Amino acid sequence: MKTESGKELTKQEEFVKMHRRHHHEIASWRTLIFVLFLVLWEVSARLKWIDSFFFSSPSRVVHCFAEQIKYNSMLSHIGVTLFETLFSFLLVLLFSLLVSTLLWYSSKLSEITEPYLVVLNSLPKSALAPLFIVWLGTGTKTIIVAGMSVAIFGSIISFYTGFQQVDAEKITLVYTLGGSRRDAFFKVVLPGSVPILLSTAKVNIGLALVGVIIGEFLAAKRGLGYLIIYGSQVFQLDMVITSIIILCVIALCFYKSIQVIEHQIKKKFKI
Repeated sequence: MKTESGKELTKQEEFVKMHRRHHHEIASWRTLIFVLFLVLWEVSARLKWIDSFFFSSPSRVVHCFAEQIKYNSMLSHIGVTLFETLFSFLLVLLFSLLVSTLLWYSSKLSEITEPYLVVLNSLPKSALAPLFIVWLGTGTKTIIVAGMSVAIFGSIISFYTGFQQVDAEKITLVYTLGGSRRDAFFKVVLPGSVPILLSTAKVNIGLALVGVIIGEFLAAKRGLGYLIIYGSQVFQLDMVITSIIILCVIALCFYKSIQVIEHQIKKKFKI
């Protein structure tokens, strides 16, 4: 038994090592590709293969970022965009969960609203932004609504679809044991939909950021979206590219944060 346990432990250790080696290899390749891209970009700008005025360069981006930090403007713009995005995301999450729950409780309501949700989800959200400005004026409220509009309808559809895909036999078992529809939802449907809820949240945080930037393009005096529009208008393209790179970093941080939360939840509940 000891020998067999020792062999099993060795196999487990080998699997863990291979798993870690695989992740290290992937991370190394990602880092290498990113570094090579930066080097190629910088060399191309210095050797005049590309016009650095239009395409900037890593060194110019770093200089622009340092200048903005020096005058305390960049951190303020980043903070505004972060707040608007997180607030939009949380509202989307709560509202989608509430509406999806109502749709699950009432099959008639879901049949009535399904075509409207599909149409609204396929509608280009940038077309709604000018209407939000007319209805709500300019400011943070309009931008948050714009951020919500990009993700809300798709999120409702995804959550409701996840509820519908839960094992029907488990729900029947709850009813057989005398449970109510509420018991079926909170004890079977909601826990069984956690993977879909988390995967949808990873998408929604990016969509909320997209919506916020669209809103800032049109109705803001602060934020990274405002910096992009302002920089393009005054031909400060270093500012534009710097803002875009910061947005990429923010999107990556959001995604990784939710991925960590997802990993912890799955580990805790053994999903």
